[in-house]
Amino acid sequence: MISPWDRWYSTSCCLCCHVRTGTIILGIWYMLINAVVLLILLSALNDPIQYRYHLTSSELGTDIDVMDDANICIATAISLLMILICGMATYGAYKQHAAWIIPFFCYQIFDFALNTLVAISVVVYPNTVQDYLQQLPGTFPYKEDIMSTNNMCLVFAVLLFIGCILSFKAYLIGCVWNCYRYVSGRGTTEVLVYVTTNDTTVLLPPYEEAVAIPPKDPPPQYMEA
Repeated sequence: MISPWDRWYSTSCCLCCHVRTGTIILGIWYMLINAVVLLILLSALNDPIQYRYHLTSSELGTDIDVMDDANICIATAISLLMILICGMATYGAYKQHAAWIIPFFCYQIFDFALNTLVAISVVVYPNTVQDYLQQLPGTFPYKEDIMSTNNMCLVFAVLLFIGCILSFKAYLIGCVWNCYRYVSGRGTTEVLVYVTTNDTTVLLPPYEEAVAIPPKDPPPQYMEA
């Protein structure tokens, strides 16, 4: 009987590329995104007055100072940690070290769980969508038109959007998991091949043949003159 894990196992992912290649591309993509975020945060730490000016001029938050120095430092540390985790996954997939892929896989599971909780909160508390729209700035495009829409339609649209994101994230989780299984299985196969091709195992004849072979005559003894 085929287990569910083996049924969904595949060595190919989107664009018909190998799961190792897909994991390497995914790790590099996450590293680039976090590197851009890290540069923005470092520039905010370097010149906080100019950063707050751009933040208030864009009317993203004129009443509340959403990002102080402590929050920027925490976000910077998180970005550095994410770059390290994505780099480990990329190196592990390239060098075929399965243990290096596990932290990135755990991050994917954690991110998927958070998005699932957001979807559940929208279903349980549908009025949160309207509350979130009311907190948006007045210059947000089509804010009044969106708020005039039926609440159930808004909830359905939000759930459809989150569902598409969750499906895509689940597919990426499956690709990374298949890469981990491929790399770990390849390492196990190499160990088994080494054991079966050991010289001592190949040189030993079967028991029946060893019994059937007659003993050889002892070498002649040379007597001293």
